[in-house]
Amino acid sequence: MRRSNWDNPICASVEDGLCWVCGGSASMKIVPPPEKAEIYKKMRTRIEAPASAILKRTKHPGLARLVRVDGITHTWMGEPFPFPPAVSQTSFEYTSTQSIFIQEVAELIQLNVTFLSPVTPKDIKRHSLPFSYLNVEISSLDGRPHHVQLYSDITAEWISADRSAIANWNYGVEPSSDGRSEGIAYHQIFLETQRPFAETLDQTDYGNWYYATDNMANLTYQSGAHRDVRGEFVDNGKLRNSNDSEFRAISDDYPTFGFSVDFGAVSSGVVSTVFTVGLAQEQAIQFDGEHGVVKLPSLWTSYFDTDQKALAFFHNDYAHSADTSGDLDRQIVSDANTVGGLNYSLITSLVFRQAFGTMQLTGTPEKTYLFQKEVSSADNVQTVDVMFPFFPIVLYANPTLLKFLLDPLIVNQESGRYPNKYAMHDVGKRYPNATGHPDGKDEPMPLEECGDMIIMTLAYAQRAKDNEYLTKHYKLLNQWTQYLADEALIPANQISTDDFAGPLANQTNLALKGIIGIQAMSKIAELTGNVADASNYSDIAHDYIQKWQDLGIAHDANPPHTTLSYGSNDTHVLLYNLYADRLLGLDLVPDAVYDMQSTFYPTVRSKYGVPLDTRHGYVKSDWQLWAAAVASKETRDSMIADVVAFINDTPTTRAMSDLYEGDTADFPDQLYFQDRPVQGVLQSFGVAKRIEWLKGGKGSWTR
Repeated sequence: MRRSNWDNPICASVEDGLCWVCGGSASMKIVPPPEKAEIYKKMRTRIEAPASAILKRTKHPGLARLVRVDGITHTWMGEPFPFPPAVSQTSFEYTSTQSIFIQEVAELIQLNVTFLSPVTPKDIKRHSLPFSYLNVEISSLDGRPHHVQLYSDITAEWISADRSAIANWNYGVEPSSDGRSEGIAYHQIFLETQRPFAETLDQTDYGNWYYATDNMANLTYQSGAHRDVRGEFVDNGKLRNSNDSEFRAISDDYPTFGFSVDFGAVSSGVVSTVFTVGLAQEQAIQFDGEHGVVKLPSLWTSYFDTDQKALAFFHNDYAHSADTSGDLDRQIVSDANTVGGLNYSLITSLVFRQAFGTMQLTGTPEKTYLFQKEVSSADNVQTVDVMFPFFPIVLYANPTLLKFLLDPLIVNQESGRYPNKYAMHDVGKRYPNATGHPDGKDEPMPLEECGDMIIMTLAYAQRAKDNEYLTKHYKLLNQWTQYLADEALIPANQISTDDFAGPLANQTNLALKGIIGIQAMSKIAELTGNVADASNYSDIAHDYIQKWQDLGIAHDANPPHTTLSYGSNDTHVLLYNLYADRLLGLDLVPDAVYDMQSTFYPTVRSKYGVPLDTRHGYVKSDWQLWAAAVASKETRDSMIADVVAFINDTPTTRAMSDLYEGDTADFPDQLYFQDRPVQGVLQSFGVAKRIEWLKGGKGSWTR
């Protein structure tokens, strides 16, 4: 689901293999090196930026976190103005679902700050809730009593990137459903003029933002101008229990919504409080489905009557969420260590939230859709060639989620409102409008998308044991395969998923995807009882793969390798599309091709990975790990190490990029890929474990 993800990782630098800003292992803590402490200080606010609303770096950031100890105020996150002295950051660790900061205040108290964005792929009700947690635990360092007050806020900047838009707000209390507590207190913030299904600079322009905590006697609240609310806490250690009545533009004194908790004297033991943030949209997506364009509700509305009831359930569910998230974190680390070692576990733990933070569950329990935003490279909905590298992570977590992703594309095309015979590129040009392409003028990647859709559909059916799904959509799958049979062996001049590299005819790697797609359709035909089709497509695929080896391999090179395009023997390509052959168990591509590529990759390896192809020095972390998943152990381990080296050395300071220069680890010129769902491919080894590719012990791969 598209969570607010206020703890979204920002990859900056790693010392001894562990990122002190956004990374580490589930069992290791990281302290920023002294020479980089100032960089870290500048980045603290951005670590909390929501994935759907990367807040601009201005004099008035969208949040502030303060703590008052024995009458003296300190800043523990954010950059309020004026800026009280900062606390000391002593360590940081991350897991797949949590970012944990340990901070000390004047050597008197310790703050244990945990940002938790639960990912519950097998609990769809909880997974549908668009909220995240902030838990703060406080303890005395010297054993003496210290009077402690804690402050936390967000500003109206969260509700739109159009800072001239008028913000409205409310303060309220949602009563406890069981009467055992005082309920939860919340600030509700929203645009006065809602702009349904619209975004400004990738930030949504509709719905209600909430900031909530336990309603209790030692809680005070206030809304107002940022200087007034924060200044009130700095001066008095509490807030006025008042609500600003002057609705105004977001940039007009930056309306701010704060909570303060007075813990009194803290000496022995630990005291704590939990905050919740999130965006509630009753209607999530416009979708051109079976019966035309409809407004799909957020799935959580099927379980809760109001925003506030959903918010209260989530907030009161913290203990359960923390336990289940911890279990998931440990499972991911265990699986990753088993199949790829410590380096691989560092990568998978880093990208899990990034991948899942790009999705939104909609519809009803009876008909559920999962929509995905491409993020940063485009605003498309359900971009097929972005889903393709993403899908290993949902195969690992819950294959049913892949069906929920595929359905919008299939339903739209089966409706007859897409005129082309090949598979569409996406189901909508701009999120959250999944209104299709009835004119057929979506970005043309015909061979790419046909292969992707057939491969993903079979992968879902195999993992979920759902042959009925194949039968239901056989006609459309067969239509796409006929296109591949006509076009795959000798690809026309066209773009592939790596469209930033430009169009090219006779692409060796693209042809391979199409040929594997044909063989995948043979398997689909076999599983659905279409015997003649199964035999025919298998014959075509086996004929094509033999011809492909003659056309696309530089046999006389030392060492031999596949080419970027047919006949261009002085070129090479990262042959990541091999992965689908192994994933689906097709056994179409000869072992010699796998062995050949494993031997070749180290000979063209740059500092941070194997270049995508000879046109540029770009490395793609997603395709790098996909190629590694089907390489020899030695080559695999080196490719994993290269991605970790990128995380370690990159000068970029944004959510993990999947595209970077192989020699510098920086963004390529004018290509700023960040926070994209394609990092789900980095869970490809986890899928390998789940489908038992690993036969002979750690690192021993067989077919």
